[in-house]
Amino acid sequence: MTGFGHGECRVDGLRVEVEVSSVNKKQLDLQLHLPRAMQALESRIQDEVGRAVARGRVTVNVQVAAVGGAAHRVRVNRPLAKAYVDAIRSAAKDLGLPDTLDSRTLAELPDLLVVEHPEEDTARLWPVLLKALRQALARLVRMRRAEGRVLATDVLRRVDALERRLAVIERHAPEASRRYREALMKRLAEAGLAAAGHEDRIAREVAFIAERGDICEELTRLQSHFAQARRLVHGAGPSGRSLDFLAQEMFREINTVGSKASDAAIGVEVVEFKAELERVREQVQNVE
Repeated sequence: MTGFGHGECRVDGLRVEVEVSSVNKKQLDLQLHLPRAMQALESRIQDEVGRAVARGRVTVNVQVAAVGGAAHRVRVNRPLAKAYVDAIRSAAKDLGLPDTLDSRTLAELPDLLVVEHPEEDTARLWPVLLKALRQALARLVRMRRAEGRVLATDVLRRVDALERRLAVIERHAPEASRRYREALMKRLAEAGLAAAGHEDRIAREVAFIAERGDICEELTRLQSHFAQARRLVHGAGPSGRSLDFLAQEMFREINTVGSKASDAAIGVEVVEFKAELERVREQVQNVE
């Protein structure tokens, strides 16, 4: 399902913006685009998205900046500074040089000064990021739900169409044996074989075909699948994967109906049923 959401939070001189978008995919595929300072928060972001979205390719873009004059903090690496001073003064003493070491000289030494950016404090960042992320996800979910309502209406309409096709097949089923008997008698007549004296054999053949071609069980299971599909569509939780599985089961049942019935009229309805069912399968791929 498709959707987009934006969230923003400003706290203590930090601004975090989050954009979340999703497109159709059968599984959850999460793509994160984070600043370097937020790499350590990746697993937390994944967990939060996973609680809101169960299916689709979801892209999360995060931007963070210091605003409102938030100052960068400069920290002196004191243990390193002491090591520098001790080493320099020891060397100057050993070489008989004057001790002219001052703060400017220290400041020029490598790795002595550490600049701490406000946006690099992950402990401080996470509450701000979480608020913006939840805003974006809430808006994304609202958009996906609006699309879901449209898809639900379409799926239910197509399930109704399938049920009407099934009703036609049910009406044709009792006539299948009669049509088979008529076709068998016609072939016997065309072959010049007298039916007289073979009535029992013909009756046994027709009974065998009728038993082998009985599709009552398949029709009953299909009706059960329709009812379950409606319950899933009207349910509160994610239903896309379950609907996809049900559609596969419907295909299996209707294939069995087509192969067992061996009837032209039923065959026509089976083809139309499959065509409509394929549309249902395509649609439920987009349902969460």
